[in-house]
Amino acid sequence: MSDRVIMHMDMNSYFASVEQQTNPELKGKPIAVIGNGRTVITTASYEARAFGVKTGMNTWEARQKCPHIIFVVGDNRKYTYTSAEIVKILLDYTPLVEVFSIDESFMDITGSLRMFGSPERIAYLIKARIRHRFGLTCSIGIAPNKLLAKLASEMKKPDGLTVIRPVEVSRVLERVPIEDLCGIGSRTHRQLSLFGIQTCGDLGRFPVDILRRKFGIIGERLHYMGLGIDDSPVVPVEEAEEVKSVGHSMTLEKDISVRKDINKYLLQLSEMVGRRARRYGVAGKTVHLTVRYADFTTFGRQQTRKMPTNNSEEIFAEAVSILDTFVLTQPVRLLGVRITNLSYQREQLPLFAEERKKALATGAMDMVNNKFGDFTVTYGSILDTEEKGSHVISPAWRPSGIRNVDVR
Repeated sequence: MSDRVIMHMDMNSYFASVEQQTNPELKGKPIAVIGNGRTVITTASYEARAFGVKTGMNTWEARQKCPHIIFVVGDNRKYTYTSAEIVKILLDYTPLVEVFSIDESFMDITGSLRMFGSPERIAYLIKARIRHRFGLTCSIGIAPNKLLAKLASEMKKPDGLTVIRPVEVSRVLERVPIEDLCGIGSRTHRQLSLFGIQTCGDLGRFPVDILRRKFGIIGERLHYMGLGIDDSPVVPVEEAEEVKSVGHSMTLEKDISVRKDINKYLLQLSEMVGRRARRYGVAGKTVHLTVRYADFTTFGRQQTRKMPTNNSEEIFAEAVSILDTFVLTQPVRLLGVRITNLSYQREQLPLFAEERKKALATGAMDMVNNKFGDFTVTYGSILDTEEKGSHVISPAWRPSGIRNVDVR
């Protein structure tokens, strides 16, 4: 078993807890965070969870379970700011911090023990600082690897601290349900259940050759997961693998079906993608469009250009061209635009005068928007789009670098 010491920090009921701290009238009350004009719950406070209110539940169903629940429209800027500040606290204890999502981070504290003492002491220091600065609680898991550290952080909530030591791994995993392991989704769970595999102990003992035949190369990975073996490193943002795509998706304020309205949002998304690509000096040859209906049916298509682009208007034109191939049968709930097949480009002005003029205008727009915020300067055709920005933060969000998407 590894001699590493890995910590996983998971903020408790993060969005709801932030709302309760910024609005004292909400403290101790059952609340649920939703999108503006939306009826699906993003996060529920622990007071609401006590009544059976869960993430993904409709507001009417939540009201049935908890008649006095309070619905709060989420504020993504507040959540991303707080998350970035929490990461700064974590970096005081080790440079090896991997942001897993907006409310979760891994830390490799192996090299920090000599300076700060035991893993438990580091965990308590972090918990105390987060509580003092933001009034928020987190659950922390400590283990020899990332897989077990994440599992440990789930064992005691809220405000928990769980340590799984190397000598305890086999005993702890023996009765842990396989679906509790990060990486085993509902489909894999169903398939493993057909073999009679219900616990991690079952998974670790199951013949690995059968797992390989059923799941391919993933079968061996599943075997090791059942044994609690995971050698994946904690990867800081600056050392993360090269980004393969730049994209953004948007859950709309209301379901729409008018093509003119859809195009306005596509232009807005294309500008967000193009500006982020330009900021980091990348361009993409392939444009992807994702559409989700009101009933959550999701589909997408892609189109590849001859030359890579990070020009917002060109990305928009490709997205519209892809949309022309769809026959929309329901109102649209979500739209997403993404570019892939990325290449890094040196900044240079185009040869032809008209293209050079367009590039200079785009650069000027970027300077203003980078300084004063998204859409301070924008295309006239989207000025009457009332709301700009998504109410769902991508799991790929990071507090810095190319994945740091500006939100509203």
